[in-house]
Amino acid sequence: MHVQTLPRPPITFGLAGLLPQAICLALVLQDGPARWIALAAACFYAALILSFLGGLWWMAAMLSGLRSGWFYAVAVLPSLFGLAALLPWCLGWSWPGPSLIALGLPLFTSPLVDRALAQRVQWPSGWLQLRMIMAAGLGVMTIMIAVV
Repeated sequence: MHVQTLPRPPITFGLAGLLPQAICLALVLQDGPARWIALAAACFYAALILSFLGGLWWMAAMLSGLRSGWFYAVAVLPSLFGLAALLPWCLGWSWPGPSLIALGLPLFTSPLVDRALAQRVQWPSGWLQLRMIMAAGLGVMTIMIAVV
């Protein structure tokens, strides 16, 4: 049950999904005009990925024939969290730190949902390990961007 048991494309593209946040972190560490663009991009990227995870959970539950409303309710929450985290931008607030933390924490802890689903959904071998790597990387970088 190692990551290497997965086909190469999910590993490659999954880990490549960490690059946008890594670039944003590098730009935020520089004190230049790209800093604010990187803060906004990091916030939007985190919200986008969080919403993507909800869709993944929804489809996994559907394909497994789950009828419990709990799984579908949990699958909708990431999109709602993302929207709530982006609303301060719509109100014109300039510092995204709280939004980035509000996105980074659920990203970091999202494998807990994968594990809960694993009791009812058949994930591919190695999937949970890859998810833990991706979630830890994206969650930690998002929180780092918030506190820098």
